[in-house]
Order: sequence, then structure tokens, then C-alpha cells
Amino acid sequence: MRILKELRFIAVIALVLSCGHLPSNHEGQKTAKVQKIEGLYPSKIIDAHSHFSLDGKKNEIQPTLEMDKMFQEANVVAAVIHLPKDLEKSKKIKLDRNRAKLRTAVCAAVVPGEDLKRIELGLKNGDYQCMKVYLGYIPRYAADPFYLKFYQLAEKYAVPVVLHTGDTYDKKAKVKYAEPLQIDEVALKFPKVNFVIAHMGNPWIQSAAEVVYKNDNVYVDISALMLGDLSKANPEAVEELVIKPIKWFWLYVENPKKMMFGSDWPLMDVKPYVEVVMRAIPKEHWENVFYKNAAEVFKLDELKK
Repeated sequence: MRILKELRFIAVIALVLSCGHLPSNHEGQKTAKVQKIEGLYPSKIIDAHSHFSLDGKKNEIQPTLEMDKMFQEANVVAAVIHLPKDLEKSKKIKLDRNRAKLRTAVCAAVVPGEDLKRIELGLKNGDYQCMKVYLGYIPRYAADPFYLKFYQLAEKYAVPVVLHTGDTYDKKAKVKYAEPLQIDEVALKFPKVNFVIAHMGNPWIQSAAEVVYKNDNVYVDISALMLGDLSKANPEAVEELVIKPIKWFWLYVENPKKMMFGSDWPLMDVKPYVEVVMRAIPKEHWENVFYKNAAEVFKLDELKK
């Protein structure tokens, strides 16, 4: 029995609120003054959860130069990009890794209608370095037979699988399929596959923490606990919905190798989110959370671009 851990769990449970995706700037609220740690900022960052911006010209080459510049300004040197669950949009994306300084690991979307052979070909030729399962958006549980063959493929090619968990951006999604406790089952069934719980399971942060604590092959990204520019967000909301939950999760899991910074860009402004996360993670572990952990899980240091 983990008596001390359970006592601490009880003591801090009040800190963990239902941290749903909230707009980051409410009318009439005060602008947050993000507390910066004077003179300090991570020298290099991996954004372990981001997307291409698809709002511009059709078939625009990715990553766009604007995206590359924005990440450079935040000291982001590499990013894990999740392809959209809309297969038609995914197939139209034109990726040129040589046109930008940003190194990218691309996660193929595992959705109904996707061809296993097409993803395997992408893994073979280096188009994909991971897979993304859209729990909640797709009404199937993580252990659904449809996904099992893709987990087997992940084991074969030694690539991680990211699973959306928690609140969904789509009001029509079914969140019962996005509860993170279910990932324990697939982690046990596929112990050689690294699974990443996206969004820290928010708002089921306690369940996500237990799954990460229990399973050596389960990690978490801390992306998008709020949305938008947190330098303009309500300061109380930033403290209660972002900083305190991350601190709680960190204390519960007790493993600096398990957490990875992620933004969910373009839904989040990256640099202000970095500055908030800096306040939640002990400084001596910034290098792990902001760079090393994602570099190891997604093998980003092995990618030239």
C-alpha cells in the first residue's frame, strides 16, 4: 500500500478542479500578469503536441514559414505534429522538412477508413514517426479491436502511440470514450509500445496520473489545459486550471521522465504557455520536461529535419 502517497493524494485533491478547455480571455476579467522567472527560459524546447495550421491556402506546404518563425521565437527546435482526423485533409498535406529549421515527428491519424498498409508504408519510408488515436472524437474505446492492429504496427516499428484524452474541442464528440483510465488495459496488452496520454487526461487528471505512475510504458503531455494566450488570461484561472494541476500530477507520478511539454498549437500561443509551465515544474527538471523526454520517446534527436 502506498500510504504516504494516498495521504498526499487526499491532501491535494482539492487542488485539482475540473480543468476543461476554457477560453483564455473572458470579457471583464483582469489580464493575467504571467510571472516570469527573471533571466531564465529554456534554451531549446520540443513541443510534443502540435498541429499544422490548415487555415491558409489550399495544399500549402507545411510547416509554413510563419509557423517555423513562431516556434523559433519560443525556442522550439522540434515538434510532434498530429495529422488531422479528417483523412482527406491529411492526404492533401504537403510536407517539406527541408524548408524550415523546425524538426518534425509526424503522427499518422488512426481513424475509421484508414488503411493499415498505407500507414505501414509511411512508417517504412519515414513519413510518419508515431500514430495518433482520437479517443472521444471517434466513438471507440482504446482497446477496441479496430485499434489493436495499429498497436501491433507500433510495436513492429517501435513508434509511440498518442491518445487524445479528456475534454474535446468538438461538442458532438462523446467524452465517455476519452477517459484515460482505459489506457491501462492497452498498456498492459502491449508492454513494448510507448503510449502518450494527451492533455494530461484533463479533467480526469487523477486517473491519468495513476495510469502513468503504474505503467512504465505510459507517458503524458501537458498540452492545452487552457486555450489561447495565457499572458492575457484570468490569473486565477491560470493558477487553478494549469499550474496547480501540473504540480499535483508531478508530485503524484514522482518520475521526471514521464511528463512532456506540449502546446496543442495553434489552439495555444506557445511562448506564454511555456512561461506558465515553467512555474509548475522544478527548474532542475526543465530540461527533461521541455526537451529530453520527448526527444527520447519520439526519437527526435535521430531526425535531421
